[in-house]
Amino acid sequence: METKLRRTPLFAAHQRAGGKLIEFGGWEMPVQYSTITDEHLCVRRAAGIFDISHMGEVIVRGPAAAAFLNATLTNDARKLVVGLGQYTLMCNEGGGVIDDLYAYRLGAEEYLLIINASRIEPDVAWLEQRLAAFPQRADVTVTNLSDLTAAVAIQGPKTPGLLDQLFPAPSTSGTAVARPSELKKNELAEFAFAGEGVCVARTGYSGEDGFEVITPATRIEAVWDKALNLGHQFCLQPCGLGARDTLRTEVCYPLYGHELDEHTTPIEAGVGFFVALDKGDFVGRAVLAEQKASGTKKKLVAFKMTDKAPPPRPHYPIWAGGIAVGEVVSGTQSPSLNNGIGMGYVPPACAEIGGKIEIEIRGRRFAAEIVKKPIYRKA
Repeated sequence: METKLRRTPLFAAHQRAGGKLIEFGGWEMPVQYSTITDEHLCVRRAAGIFDISHMGEVIVRGPAAAAFLNATLTNDARKLVVGLGQYTLMCNEGGGVIDDLYAYRLGAEEYLLIINASRIEPDVAWLEQRLAAFPQRADVTVTNLSDLTAAVAIQGPKTPGLLDQLFPAPSTSGTAVARPSELKKNELAEFAFAGEGVCVARTGYSGEDGFEVITPATRIEAVWDKALNLGHQFCLQPCGLGARDTLRTEVCYPLYGHELDEHTTPIEAGVGFFVALDKGDFVGRAVLAEQKASGTKKKLVAFKMTDKAPPPRPHYPIWAGGIAVGEVVSGTQSPSLNNGIGMGYVPPACAEIGGKIEIEIRGRRFAAEIVKKPIYRKA
């Protein structure tokens, strides 16, 4: 029996805008509206708006909420003041990544977790399992608001001016600012929109300046339409999953199911900066501390193709010294660099910057070079 794909509250808006819809993690989502290259370069040069309503939202609240998050996630929740967010990861006992997410502090005892669309059910089940074993469980509640909440990402160098027009009044909670453009990176504030509170965070997944707007699901289409109406002077255009993937690959942001999974640790994935080993015990800490001290058996590297070649794709073998040493986890043709790029896992001995490797593409090997992350840097 065919599984019915889920749709976000913006599905009709995507149809009106001519979006090409595809299956993505059980959702019917736009992969592009014009071309991936056009949308990608629009975000790099001006502004693009993405539907991210398929992602999940979980509220953790209570007197012991911070202690629970610190026992469950890798980053240090004690560093969060009200209105601030942080990138963090949720690991199993073996250090493998259950999900990577953003945690925002909304109030003295309230936190918002933004989780990956494909991981909503496993994440919530894991949080509930950990809460059941948490000594102060009576002082914490975990509430899944994913079905009631929607979001858009508005990304690109021209977005601050657009956000100031979209939400012209001062913030009502979170970080105290007169307008969204005053928010600093990772800060969040609530603004009034059509009589309801809307959260705006200066975060994103493109490598550009930008914002993510989180609203009640009933309000998201009004936010989308108003942003596009105001956006003409900022060259704003709707963008799909295709450009979202090329943008994040250029700046080496991990994607769950590619760079991250339950058999890969944050240390192996190169995101150990977001693992606070000094904060006390948390799930997976022992393994991560051992890897930090003694090293890992695999390492995530970024690479660029050095000869003319078809674009690299996930699961293509990586060769070094005539031996297959790993495989590509993300690969694409970079619109900014007009070159094939990607990321993959190799043994640490093969991970040196400047190292020569080959990517096997449809039975042929093409030359590539390991490069420092991010692959794309602004001029």
